[in-house]
Amino acid sequence: MKTILTSTAAVVTAIAFSSCAAPAGPNTQRGAATGALLGAAAGGIIGHQSGRALEGAAIGAAAGGTAGAVYGNSRDQEEYGYRRGYGY
Repeated sequence: MKTILTSTAAVVTAIAFSSCAAPAGPNTQRGAATGALLGAAAGGIIGHQSGRALEGAAIGAAAGGTAGAVYGNSRDQEEYGYRRGYGY
């Protein structure tokens, strides 16, 4: 059961980070990597308290990576708007 859950989390994370659209900007990539690292660390610590450090790290990495990518993408969109003359 543990192997299935871990494998499923790995596949879902891989699918979530693959993109069919235009290439991600530098802030999106940096945000996803930073969020995944911080999320994995926090999830591993929290999961260790309940005896499931690996599962906590996987869930934390997925959640942190997604949140970081969303934040980085918004920063890329904002910078792109400024370069195109659509400043606020």
